[in-house]
Amino acid sequence: MTGNTNLEFMGKYFKGILGPFSGLVGAIVGVNWKGGFFLRSRPVKTNKPPTEPQLIQRKRFTMISRFLSPVTELLDIGFQAHQQERSTFNAAFTANKDAITGVYPLLVIDLPKVIIAKGKLLQPPASFEMTTLGAAAVEFSWSNNAPAQTTGGTDRLVLMAYAPDLEEYVTVINAAARSAGRFELSVPVHWSARIIHVWVFFVSVNGKINSNSLYVGAVTVV
Repeated sequence: MTGNTNLEFMGKYFKGILGPFSGLVGAIVGVNWKGGFFLRSRPVKTNKPPTEPQLIQRKRFTMISRFLSPVTELLDIGFQAHQQERSTFNAAFTANKDAITGVYPLLVIDLPKVIIAKGKLLQPPASFEMTTLGAAAVEFSWSNNAPAQTTGGTDRLVLMAYAPDLEEYVTVINAAARSAGRFELSVPVHWSARIIHVWVFFVSVNGKINSNSLYVGAVTVV
């Protein structure tokens, strides 16, 4: 049986008697992360078989990581408000811990619960509708709910479509202005006759602030 590795985070330190270092010294590991120096304990190996709660946690970790990893560029936008305290991927991972459902070992991702953005823009997407068109295309329409004193509808639509049986994604970072109220998405031809799931959010023109995401729903591509 392969041993488990448990890593305990200990704390941040500021130079001190030894000064900053990285790597292994005795039982302590020094790490430089995001411009700061951190200490953590040396990994402890054990030959004990994992418990069921540990197996559940590992599977949940693997499922969320596998789902989010292909869209890290999009997550860098959607979770930028949280990048001071952790990486955008870690923030997205934490936000989606409750998206796993089912009884172990039959765990699944509850796609309507998936979050691809958590931001500070006051107006999340509203009144989104989608309609399938011919030639592997989907049309989206929405209301411009941005007050004139904020973005005035100049913020841009970010969109993610996902075909679960293929584990394939289509993402569009700068789809259309909120004020446009409409966008037509072309998807791969081999997505025809397959169900896809769609999420959207808005980001300001300068790219520095975004809204929370909205799960639009599922639709069968023509």
